[in-house]
Amino acid sequence: MFIKSKYIVLEDRVLENGALEIENGKIKNIIENSSNLKDCIDYKNSIIAPGFVDTHVHGFSGHDIMDKDAEGLKIICEDIVKIGVTSFLPTTLTSSTENLNQAVKVVGENKNCNGAKIRGIFLEGPFFTIKHKGAQNPSYFSEPNIDKLKKWQELSGGIIKKIAIAPELNGTEEFVKEARKIGVYVALGHSDATYEEAKAAVDAGASIFVHTYNGMSPLHHRKPGMVGAALTLKDVYAELICDGHHVHPAAADVVMKCRGYDSVALITDCMMAGGMPEGDYKLGDFDVKVADGTARLESGSLAGSILRLKDGVKNVINWGIASPFEALQMASLVPAKSVGIDDVCGKIDIDRDADLVVLDSNYDLEAVYLDGNLLK
Repeated sequence: MFIKSKYIVLEDRVLENGALEIENGKIKNIIENSSNLKDCIDYKNSIIAPGFVDTHVHGFSGHDIMDKDAEGLKIICEDIVKIGVTSFLPTTLTSSTENLNQAVKVVGENKNCNGAKIRGIFLEGPFFTIKHKGAQNPSYFSEPNIDKLKKWQELSGGIIKKIAIAPELNGTEEFVKEARKIGVYVALGHSDATYEEAKAAVDAGASIFVHTYNGMSPLHHRKPGMVGAALTLKDVYAELICDGHHVHPAAADVVMKCRGYDSVALITDCMMAGGMPEGDYKLGDFDVKVADGTARLESGSLAGSILRLKDGVKNVINWGIASPFEALQMASLVPAKSVGIDDVCGKIDIDRDADLVVLDSNYDLEAVYLDGNLLK
């Protein structure tokens, strides 16, 4: 099978008027000039890009990872692939050790669901501090415990890829070093850390800032804080939720200008109300009201998002802060690199799974391919 379009987004460039040959679910060949191809699917002026990689997803379609329900997990996988997410990290919330034990076990035992491919688990918590708790339950906060992480890794079947912690907690640096030894990337968030505390964690091996600006000590000209660290430290990645509610477009532009698009990961932080009507939902132990494009606690605080990653891509293009190439990389290759899964997803290349999205000239989703099969 051959598919072609005006633009194909490769790892380092945009191929114009090229084509992809797909065989047995893989990309067999990248054709530089498609003008002589007769028998192919022609997407004309559209963009063929890698399937989206969302490394921060709590739920979708009325289901949450913390439901600890295999059927719900399967529905999440089946439904988010329809909106272009072909690979993702199911994401937990701060909860009891017992709940987290069961949640990671369920994901590990059902990691081969149909639909979006589960590439690992993201543990968001429970090693956080109260001031920037967001929609995390402080009743379960504790200091970093490497034995707990090792147990969760064992229960998951070894698929935990990322854990978020607050770097001002005691024992952070040793925890980071030990987590990296067992293949877990350490992210920093829900924290009131100083710039110096964040830097010390990064020096120890932490490499991701969770939903930059949200849930962290802000930038001040004499106290750079977590935001200052996210903007300036080398060899780290900054997550961004680009729904227009979590971060002002100009503030998102600051991150992209400071970091460069190649170290900014677009994520959704989507909760169970993603893809659902407005109304009342839950995020962990908390009641959430979904209205006017946001999910909020009774206090008014944001509680995750209902963002679809394809809309985050469209937003940053329409805001004029990223080119289509940059936006698509920030939703595929960059997040994949941030957690070391770019060997299996995030880019179009020969012998890779043919997990693809097609966007029309308005950057709306036109088609999704998973293992070379057209889904939409």
